[in-house]
Amino acid sequence: MLKQILYWIRYLTADTPWDTGIVPPEIIELIEGEQIPAGQAIDLGCGTGTTSIYLARNGWQATGIDLVGRAIREARRKARRERVEGKTTFRRGDVIKESCRLDDRSFDLAVDIGCFHSLSAQESRDYAAMLKRIMRPGGTFMLYSFSPTAPDEFGYTPEQIIDLFTPEFGLNHKALGIDTAGGRQSGWYRFTRK
Repeated sequence: MLKQILYWIRYLTADTPWDTGIVPPEIIELIEGEQIPAGQAIDLGCGTGTTSIYLARNGWQATGIDLVGRAIREARRKARRERVEGKTTFRRGDVIKESCRLDDRSFDLAVDIGCFHSLSAQESRDYAAMLKRIMRPGGTFMLYSFSPTAPDEFGYTPEQIIDLFTPEFGLNHKALGIDTAGGRQSGWYRFTRK
């Protein structure tokens, strides 16, 4: 509940540095560069829907889930403006709990651009179990996550992330760097559901 209030306040005060309105180049490369076949996608922690809408414009049926109602309302408005509301579904709620309402093995693609790294240790285990349940074999999971640089910082090390998702997911690619907005250590991970 506290997390929900904190994010609600940040959206209310427009203090949302993660909501750039820009689709990450890593996602564009996956969709346009590699041209993976369109199917069912889930955007975990979708914010105002930028990535979900991009996926819908590229032939995907996209489901976005976010904790903040204000973000979901904006995502729905943006989807109407972009004329992809029939290819997008936005749900307000906790990604772990809301995803439990989804069918097993229903998604070909899961995208998380900054939701996972804010989860507690127990929530991260629940998240991994949920993701294993809803992803189809051969499906792709793209994760962007912060790494902690101090003991009290949130985030997960590359080793923790890989350990959490394997062996049900195989790691295809890992690219570590520094987040341009906040200066935090971060990484992109691409997994395939086995």
